[in-house]
Amino acid sequence: MSPAHKPFFYNVPWKSSSVHFGDHLGTQRGLGDDYRGNVSLLEYPDARRMDVRQTLRDPYEQVQVRTFNQNNTTPVFAVCDVSSSMQFGNGKRKLDKVMEIASSIAYSAHHMGDICGVIAYADRVIDELSMPAGHYLSQNLETIAGLQTFSTRRLGSQGIAEVPLFLSQKRSLVFWISDFHMETELIEKSLNAMSAHQVIPIVLWEAREYDKLPTFGFGNLIDPETGADRTVFFTRALRQKFVEAFTERRAALEGIFFNFDYPALFIESDYSPDIISDYFAQYMSV
Repeated sequence: MSPAHKPFFYNVPWKSSSVHFGDHLGTQRGLGDDYRGNVSLLEYPDARRMDVRQTLRDPYEQVQVRTFNQNNTTPVFAVCDVSSSMQFGNGKRKLDKVMEIASSIAYSAHHMGDICGVIAYADRVIDELSMPAGHYLSQNLETIAGLQTFSTRRLGSQGIAEVPLFLSQKRSLVFWISDFHMETELIEKSLNAMSAHQVIPIVLWEAREYDKLPTFGFGNLIDPETGADRTVFFTRALRQKFVEAFTERRAALEGIFFNFDYPALFIESDYSPDIISDYFAQYMSV
């Protein structure tokens, strides 16, 4: 089975306000294990949950019943960067890895009974490659499959600024999949706009971008966002500057995400659902 078809484990660190049954703690009164409190039988006429001890203690001699919060669903979104830099890769592009992860997110949400949506963006949100949140796995997978033939150059990432308008009004779990080769101001602005949600930044980098450059000799460099191609004569010192630049960039990204309490998940190898399961176990266990 492909990693894209395997669900991963996730949980949400808040109580969902949805009225639909699911696997997450909710705020709606109903069937569940999350104790809410006691009320009178007149207020909640369910004699099966009568609390004899509290009834005997009630000074007003009212029959007391226990109430619980039901488990509910939560919206889940796969936000996919399809800008020019995501075309990087020899054989397997970053965009192909985006498709794997987004498909795995869709399967995981379906497995948990949650609603799932897909939002693709470059210099704008791409309507034909996006899908509102809902209980339709096949439509989500069909939308994600449409990324396969999406190929363009000279498209930036400014469309992320539009993404918050396409998210649910209810608090959602938002997987933002990108290489984050964009201005830090745009990242911070977008995170501020999505602050009502729980964002999981999934950073896709390739070692060949910075760690496997020539140590001496000519090499071609392609600007990931503009598509401009130029020939560069590499020396050991220049190669080291590239490595240092990426190291500094990683530290800057980690700092931005931690400031928003959204620890980043860097994926530089092949994708496995266990990577995301481990992330939730480490950072979002309840």
